[in-house]
Amino acid sequence: MDIEKFSTDLIPQEQQNWQGRPEWFFNREHTDTYEQWYEGRYKLAEVWQKKVMEQLVGADRRVKSLLEFGCGTARFTRWWQQIGIEATGGDISPLMLSQAKHLFQGDLVMADSHYMPFKDHSFDALAFITTFEYYKDPVKVIREAARVGRYGIAMGMMNRNSPKVARRRVQQLFGKNPFYITATFYTPKQLTSIIHKALEGREYTIRWTCTGLPAWFPVQQWGLPLGDFFGLYVQFKDVN
Repeated sequence: MDIEKFSTDLIPQEQQNWQGRPEWFFNREHTDTYEQWYEGRYKLAEVWQKKVMEQLVGADRRVKSLLEFGCGTARFTRWWQQIGIEATGGDISPLMLSQAKHLFQGDLVMADSHYMPFKDHSFDALAFITTFEYYKDPVKVIREAARVGRYGIAMGMMNRNSPKVARRRVQQLFGKNPFYITATFYTPKQLTSIIHKALEGREYTIRWTCTGLPAWFPVQQWGLPLGDFFGLYVQFKDVN
């Protein structure tokens, strides 16, 4: 008897959209190749992304546990564990999490980042790696992160100040590269402004750094707001 391994029909039609729009992470054609993407041409970029995120989060010695929302296949969630931070992953996509549960030995939760199913200060920090770009209400998500994360919020994302952003938009005009159709790209300055709005009344500092520079460039990380990727860390000062 032939057994169908998986059918997208198992996912109700209404769940293929999120925030009132179709998203690539509810499309198995895209989610099945997610890990391969990191193992290919994106490998060097990932190395530098992890370097900057480790520097930013590692500087806050209070962080021993972390919740990563938009964890996908748990690519970075596994890495947080490797550098000594107890990590939990959360995602809205059952397709992503179906892979994560086979790749990651820690806890996983399927939930919407706008409504995190955790008590206040359940983790030392919250992390968003290449996922914050997809939130329709970034202020609400930051406030939820500040509620659940005691000491800080880490963000790593594609930088608006990059030639690749223009290239992606051109590709989309020709029906290619569906991954960023609903994404909103930020610069460090733009994201900082949103953070200030969301965290009004809180005491905190913000540090950021950029990477994703051309391979021929003399440095691969710097403090200018230019590059394909930037990491940012919000460190709360008003908690014990």
